Amino acid sequence: MTLPLDAGLKIGMQTIHRQPDNQTGPWHPTVEQLVTFVQAIDKAGFDSLWVGDHLSMPLPFFDPFQLLAQAAVASPRLLLATGVYLLPLRHPGPVAKQAATLDHLSEGRFIFGVGIGGEFPKEYEVAGVPINERGARLSEGIQVMRSLWSGEPASFEGKHYAFNDVLMTPPPRQAGGPPIWCGGRRDAAFKRMGRLADGYVSYVITPEMYRDALVKIEDAAGEAGRTIERFGTGHLVFTRVDDDYETALDVATESLTKRYAMDFRRAAERYAALGSPQDVAEKINEFHAAGVRHIVIDLVGPYEKRMEQIDRFAGEVMPLLKHLR
Repeated sequence: MTLPLDAGLKIGMQTIHRQPDNQTGPWHPTVEQLVTFVQAIDKAGFDSLWVGDHLSMPLPFFDPFQLLAQAAVASPRLLLATGVYLLPLRHPGPVAKQAATLDHLSEGRFIFGVGIGGEFPKEYEVAGVPINERGARLSEGIQVMRSLWSGEPASFEGKHYAFNDVLMTPPPRQAGGPPIWCGGRRDAAFKRMGRLADGYVSYVITPEMYRDALVKIEDAAGEAGRTIERFGTGHLVFTRVDDDYETALDVATESLTKRYAMDFRRAAERYAALGSPQDVAEKINEFHAAGVRHIVIDLVGPYEKRMEQIDRFAGEVMPLLKHLR
């Protein structure tokens, strides 16, 4: 593998969402709880905060840009990232303005992870976007945003988006705009990354699958005649630190089955980092060996135990990964 990867490992945390117990009970955290969570992540020594994006799914979601704008104030140190923002659900022009603004509010600490989703078709229905156009819209959308981030009048002519001599200012804080990392698990996604992306962020895959994906991305970049100076590599892994593997698996299965409205036990067995601190660290080691340089921890289990899990990961797992950081 010759993609130019970062040397050390960074460890991020995915925003933890409360799973509602019923349709009428409260599910949303307070503003104080949101700020406390961000500051706890910062204090515990994590490198970044990641947020997901959905318009409609079994688990409640806040808007990712607004969450990260608040987090930028709560922590002046953490990298902030979307993992991933479903760009095809929106027109990339207004999104370019939102992303550029967040890049300034975070003082250039923003990674813009984007993807197509599709697991929940109602999201495309409510957005008025044909679900079978999501890949093409993502590819065009990335190009649209980059053209608008130049600080010069921009024009674009595509199948889904077109405009002429549009000036959008100010340009983002980071030169050329925030790095765009793409999600995906199929060959079409890897070809898109090789042509257009600054990084790859995955979830629900194995280390072997990740290693194979990087080869495909590199091949696609070569076919496009593209020279990549730096390529980011991230992976979100469902994580539960417990006294033993079976207990962690049971908790993870219950939590993820509710989140995705499907039996998640076999997927948890295959893809998650579960069990003792040593078990969890070993799984992360495997992803690092496959090329991941930014691991994103998605703590699963009861919402009320989130701070306990943060402390256990920081205190018991992070020391076992010190040699990679």
